[in-house]
Amino acid sequence: MSQTPSSVPNAAPWDQAFLPPAPAWNGASKALLRGAADPWVTAFEADPAHDFSPDYADTRAWFDRLDAASDLIRIEQFGTSPEERPIYAVIASKDGAAFDPAKPVLMIQAGIHPGEIDGKDAGMMLLRDIAFYGKDALLDRVNLILIPILSVDGHERASAYSRPNQRGPRIQGWRNTATNQNLNRDYLKLDQPEMRAVRGLILKYRPDLYVDIHVTDGLDYQYDVTFGFNGEDGSFSRSPHGSQWLDTVFKPAMNAALEREGHIPGELVFGVDDDAPKAGLSDGGLGERYSNGWGAAAHVPTILIENHSLKPHEQRVLGAYVFIEEALRLLADKGSALRAATEQDRALRPAEILANFEQDEAPSSTRQFKGVLFDTYFSPASGRNEIRWSGQPDPVLWQMPFYGSKPTLTLQRPTAYWIPSYRTDIIERLKAHGVQMETVAAPRVVNVDMLRLVSPKLATRANEGHVQTSVETVNVERRDWTFPTGSVRVPTDQPLGDVAILLLEPQSNESFFAWGLFPEVMSRVEYIEAYAIAPLAEKMLAADPALKAEFEAKLAADAAFAADPQARLAWFYERTPFYDDRYLLYPIAREN
Repeated sequence: MSQTPSSVPNAAPWDQAFLPPAPAWNGASKALLRGAADPWVTAFEADPAHDFSPDYADTRAWFDRLDAASDLIRIEQFGTSPEERPIYAVIASKDGAAFDPAKPVLMIQAGIHPGEIDGKDAGMMLLRDIAFYGKDALLDRVNLILIPILSVDGHERASAYSRPNQRGPRIQGWRNTATNQNLNRDYLKLDQPEMRAVRGLILKYRPDLYVDIHVTDGLDYQYDVTFGFNGEDGSFSRSPHGSQWLDTVFKPAMNAALEREGHIPGELVFGVDDDAPKAGLSDGGLGERYSNGWGAAAHVPTILIENHSLKPHEQRVLGAYVFIEEALRLLADKGSALRAATEQDRALRPAEILANFEQDEAPSSTRQFKGVLFDTYFSPASGRNEIRWSGQPDPVLWQMPFYGSKPTLTLQRPTAYWIPSYRTDIIERLKAHGVQMETVAAPRVVNVDMLRLVSPKLATRANEGHVQTSVETVNVERRDWTFPTGSVRVPTDQPLGDVAILLLEPQSNESFFAWGLFPEVMSRVEYIEAYAIAPLAEKMLAADPALKAEFEAKLAADAAFAADPQARLAWFYERTPFYDDRYLLYPIAREN
């Protein structure tokens, strides 16, 4: 019989005393906190330890009260979760019901992983201060949209045992949704209602900057607020102009603001080996399933924040507050330049699309890193040496090898894609992205390139509710193909053309095919018995000298093939008109 933690004998380890000690911190941003007697104190602030975050109902009730009391605040429901909870945004604006299109829009998202909820508590404090405590001028030239809890169902699967590697809040939501999905893997495939809803909100309000707030795991280090974006430090980005603005304008100003308030900002990096902290850092990959990768592909300037899990909840929340406030100021002062950069990115139509990024084998540079002192000890539990973090800043900067990412696939940009009408699921996902398309009102014959998949492979285990598929090689077959009424033509000459390419090219590891949405193409229909194909093959050999030579060369080059009667007969079957012509034929076509 399983036991809950509270019923386990000698349950003292569950109090998280096993975590490394936290360095002492007394940042200036502590002045932002309001006392428990304040009528607009948040539950986080009212908690004596500042180690608490309110549940869904109490959070919504607090925002409803704020909405009723302030003309600057309104609440907008933009989706419903699988467990039928409203997903809502809190909008702060001086514009009333409709935004002034000249004003930049900042969208802050918290709780895509509900245990990582710092952005919610920080947003509550800042919106309160905008409404009642003299910070309403922040809205003079910019509008703010806060999603306090995106994964509302995961937020309510809360306990003291959700995130063992994280220091507070003492009650935390669950990482995945009610359908056991990780929403921060769903930006491109758009499986989940939560992600389709947030994509719809983005299309409605067109934020100039989108900030996705998380709490990280992994190495201990001195930084409490790390943040990053694709294209940082001149690395590859599908939105190079917006990335340059983030790199040269936003990042230095944000770092200075955080440092003024006593925080230690750092670049978003990931350790390459948790068992060897000084082995190096990586960028964590540039995949479009994550917010920062999707934002670069969709030309929505996007920052991913990873507050450090071993810092106290109070310190992380206050860092998020400073970040949001400074982002509002930067957009108000310099948002027009970011908007212009985004328009430049939306106009890009690269002939080649780089994809399937992997970590470089060799480091590209060395970075100075503010580490924490550690040693190792032999653990009788694991039977090996384990890392033991001291909680004390290392006075010597670490010189860390940094590993970037490189593309392993280059895709050519076609003129358009054709999707048959019976794949309504694919069409609807593209529409949810905002991809433009033409729907045919009558059957249409089109001369297209069809793709024949060569040796696709199924994954050996499920991932995010899918059995993924991979294919390295495709053969192109030029055909006249009839697309029935309701089929769509998706041109790539549009701002979301790169998104369409990454989703529709089967070799892309972010594609619908890669996520296992086309299993039917790997099912071969009809077959032929040996007693029928063997005499037919003999006739084919006698009638076609070129075929005979090709067969003999295959026998000579491939001993396993030569020794396999079934493989030999299948080789002939594939060269007859009886063979299933649509086996491994990908149903989405390219127009060139």
